[in-house]
Amino acid sequence: MEFQYSLPVNLIFGRGSSGRIGEIAAKYGKKLLVVTGTGSTKRSGLLDRTLLRLKEAGVESEVFDKVTQNPLTTVVYEGVELAKRSGCDAVLGVGGGSIMDAAKAIAFCFVNDGDVSDYIFGRKQGKGALPIILMPTTCGTGSEGNQIAVLTNPETKDKKALYTMQIMPSASVVDPDLMKTMPKHILSSVGFDAFTHSLEAYTSRKSSPLTDVQALLGIRLIAENLPKLINDYDDEEAWEKVSLAAALGGMVIGAAGVSAAHGMEHPASGLKNIVHGRGLAALTPVIVERLAPALPEKFARVSQILGGSDEKDCADRIRLFLRSIELEVRLGDLGITVDDVEWLTDNCMRISSGNLNNAPVVFGRSEVAEIYREAV
Repeated sequence: MEFQYSLPVNLIFGRGSSGRIGEIAAKYGKKLLVVTGTGSTKRSGLLDRTLLRLKEAGVESEVFDKVTQNPLTTVVYEGVELAKRSGCDAVLGVGGGSIMDAAKAIAFCFVNDGDVSDYIFGRKQGKGALPIILMPTTCGTGSEGNQIAVLTNPETKDKKALYTMQIMPSASVVDPDLMKTMPKHILSSVGFDAFTHSLEAYTSRKSSPLTDVQALLGIRLIAENLPKLINDYDDEEAWEKVSLAAALGGMVIGAAGVSAAHGMEHPASGLKNIVHGRGLAALTPVIVERLAPALPEKFARVSQILGGSDEKDCADRIRLFLRSIELEVRLGDLGITVDDVEWLTDNCMRISSGNLNNAPVVFGRSEVAEIYREAV
């Protein structure tokens, strides 16, 4: 048994912990670029509360609010320019996974000049980043717990991760109370994203005993508690457990990586700007049917957590779980057509080969195309 595990995540977890954001942020910078989205943190009042707490702690701030789902490299560059003009020395991301990924990338690109794609594809090596503080408002992507920032190049439609320990958050404040403003369809989507993080890390070629323990806990917490929240937003314990599962999912993919489902979904959302979790919902059962026979013990364990019996019914148990969280969907429902399959396959083989190679079965080009067609 050989493995390496290094994941220095400073998680501040608990209901009400967002109230400490001022004192926490003050440890890392004097003026923060506050990265957020176009509306939700403003409508909920969270952005104003955050800015007030920063001010009370003696921390100045500048707001950058142009990030949308599937963050673009061009938007990252805009954030960097604002941070430089404003004299910021740290970055605070307040929002969902796209916000947190953009915040990480802005902090990185502030220090590292040029095209971020050169760093994403390994043509250049970075030399650090501004301190990063994250405060998630969705319990799904797990970006608060890892060194990953997924970005889309609007010219090529390539969606791929900047993956470097240089963007590990200095601190992540995970307050389950902040998750409650999500609409149900967003909750189901991000919750399933968290589920697949743990599922893919658990069954990946880079898994280890440490990631297996965390991933199994994440899978169980999501399986038992996400359906509860779909039916009852007032279940405080369920919010805590799903929020913890999301953080765990982020941590395990930071160590063990994602595999085929994420590798095949990224081309779809890069092309059509679809919601990531919905794309995963369309692809994951189809992919699991092909992977489960190669790793029967692990997929049987996942099936049993979901109420099934063995690896043979794992894909169907995932379909039932998707039904329980109101997330039954096909790629065709998301705007993907059979005519897109060739482009998706080309992009997947070029951009996501590392993800495909991390799965227990490595799909070739023809299998990837077949999966896309079946998922449409």
